[in-house]
Amino acid sequence: MLLSGKTALVLGIANRWSIAYAISAAYVREGAKLILTYQSERQKATVEDLSAELKAFKVLPCDVTKPEELDSLVSQLRIDAGRIDACVHSIAFANREDLSRPFLETSRDGFLLAQEVSAYSLVAVARAIAPLMPDGGSIQTLTYLGSTRVVTNYNVMGVAKASLEASMRYLASELGSKNIRVNAISAGPIKTASARAVKDLTKMLDAFAEHAPLRRNTDPAEVADTSVFLASDLGRGVTGNVIFVDAGFQIMGLA
Repeated sequence: MLLSGKTALVLGIANRWSIAYAISAAYVREGAKLILTYQSERQKATVEDLSAELKAFKVLPCDVTKPEELDSLVSQLRIDAGRIDACVHSIAFANREDLSRPFLETSRDGFLLAQEVSAYSLVAVARAIAPLMPDGGSIQTLTYLGSTRVVTNYNVMGVAKASLEASMRYLASELGSKNIRVNAISAGPIKTASARAVKDLTKMLDAFAEHAPLRRNTDPAEVADTSVFLASDLGRGVTGNVIFVDAGFQIMGLA
């Protein structure tokens, strides 16, 4: 019950195979009051079904690219929860064509879209949620090794993740005086719905398992337990960090 008495907001849950779902389940297991969001009416029914499985407290709409929806989310959270102790930003998007073609051919619109949804949205969310953390709290995002190393076919998303990690550090610096900790978890490749947009994902998973020190792929539950640590009082001294949960793959040089 590491999160007993805490209220957690998870943005970006898509289905029961997503990392956000694993994190949500771990939060409920550890006693948190869970609030989920959905992006659009098309996703509403799916997220509501997942919410029922998870026994979540609330499900609220929020498209992070629309300031008015973030404002509405905060207003509703003030009414329903009063405060937020942990917020998980599990949001990223890039056009499939910008992932499948050479990075050199990335479109201007595709580049800007990936930056807005995958990186700037963390800034927007932190700005909106911070006032709901009067006694401090934990804000987390999800990143990947492609932010600092060239990963074949990751392309524009790697650049967006680099921006995301830099944003995380600046937010950690500015929000630290409020006792709000901001961190990123860098998970190994996991076969989620969004990851399937990356060309040759299966080959990536096979190579990862072959060369990672633990000789296996990443389990979403491992990422979720790390998120619990960061959200709990056990992680009270950790901020501005990228924590790798990738079976050790990030330490390897040439395979």
